[in-house]
Amino acid sequence: MSEIGQDSVTRLLIELTRGNRAVMEELLPVVYDELRRLAASYLRRERPDHTLQPTALVHEAYMRLVDQTQVNWQNRAHFFGVAAQMMRRILVDHARQHNAEKRGHDFQKLSLDENVDKAVERSTELLMLDDALNELAEVDEQKSRIVELRYFGGLTVEETAEVMGVTPITIKRHWRMAKAWLYGQMQKQ
Repeated sequence: MSEIGQDSVTRLLIELTRGNRAVMEELLPVVYDELRRLAASYLRRERPDHTLQPTALVHEAYMRLVDQTQVNWQNRAHFFGVAAQMMRRILVDHARQHNAEKRGHDFQKLSLDENVDKAVERSTELLMLDDALNELAEVDEQKSRIVELRYFGGLTVEETAEVMGVTPITIKRHWRMAKAWLYGQMQKQ
């Protein structure tokens, strides 16, 4: 996104924080492509038969984002950081619902297709990762947030550093430690 686009997003977000709901119509076209990139990044890691499409994920997240009345939007980086968190929540909720529906039927599951098994496995892995990430947040909120932004949000090291207000070197160091910690936690599950 260009400097003009970044300034424009920040200006619109400040207006939204001040209660000017009319800027929502201006905001979506300015942030849509980047939100779509975030959504596509999330969905690449999902099961192949996922029912959510990037466009639906973007619209759901955007509606939840602009509905936030308690958020004091600081800038573009803050907005996309919250967007990444919102998309993670939507996908985790969707995975929980998907798994509940699978368990809720009274018939025996017969696997006729390897892709079905992979789809269930990916939903389970997402839920395991979410649980481990929630545990990490209790231990180290900053590392948890970095994982959320990098893994779920698809943000670069530099973008994550901007959102977090720290240096890229700090992001790289915490990213390595968080991945190792999460791997260990997921192996226990």
